[in-house]
Amino acid sequence: MKITMGLTTWTEHPALINNEQRPVTLNEYAQHMPTVEVDTFFYALPQMSTIRNWLSQVPSEFQFIIKAHQGMTLHQRNQEKGELALLFQQYRRTISPLIATGQLKTILFQFPPYFDSAVKDIEYLKLIRDWMGDLPIAIELRNNSWYRPGVIDSLISYCRDLNFTLVAADEPHDTVTSVPFHLATTNPKLVMVRLHGRNRKGWDNAGKEWRKTRTLYRYSSEELVSFAQQIKQLEPKPEELCVIFNNNSGGDAAPNALQLQQLMGVKFTGLAPKDPQQLDLF
Repeated sequence: MKITMGLTTWTEHPALINNEQRPVTLNEYAQHMPTVEVDTFFYALPQMSTIRNWLSQVPSEFQFIIKAHQGMTLHQRNQEKGELALLFQQYRRTISPLIATGQLKTILFQFPPYFDSAVKDIEYLKLIRDWMGDLPIAIELRNNSWYRPGVIDSLISYCRDLNFTLVAADEPHDTVTSVPFHLATTNPKLVMVRLHGRNRKGWDNAGKEWRKTRTLYRYSSEELVSFAQQIKQLEPKPEELCVIFNNNSGGDAAPNALQLQQLMGVKFTGLAPKDPQQLDLF
């Protein structure tokens, strides 16, 4: 089983550039991590030229996890089916450069908390597979109804039938809008873990500062050891297990990822060549 790790966005990780307080470039990021999660697509589809520019900055083995557009994850309910189908077509066209180079790891559908295990939403998952063809898809569910006893087994079976990666999300687990961390192999090619942090107070923050506090959390060594053990014990083993750290608010994602990498003795291949260190001439 190949273990890969990545972070959400590439700009917000000063630990990767000796704590310089400036945006990290994609090439600098790719010198340390083999994959990145990009949420740009959730808000608006970028130009294909933007995607080609990203590809020019990374090695050929580097891969992108991209979010589905919010229209595709039903953040707005009651959309016309025809409009939705057109959005899916436009999305597939936009990401064609990533598909052509083989650098699309997966498309992440992160559903809103009100997307539940009712029949209409179960059927929508099948519609996604129909519209996306054989593209790699990961789904992150944020409604507890999917994880009730009796439902979770059916969900895992359904994801296997649709060849979906069911994301195991770590977050505060005792809130109305959270789900349990459930690690299972539903896609033989890819298992995905997303670590949001366990900041309970920040998770429930509905104020203007929610983005800054929601993922403000640094995982302890003990917590990372626990993740490492669960990952090693996972059966059946997929071809790849990818861990994404989303605890960005305080700059903790990169240090935690590098710590887990060291803890698990993982070496990443296909990274960008390291920038030459400046010689100290004085």
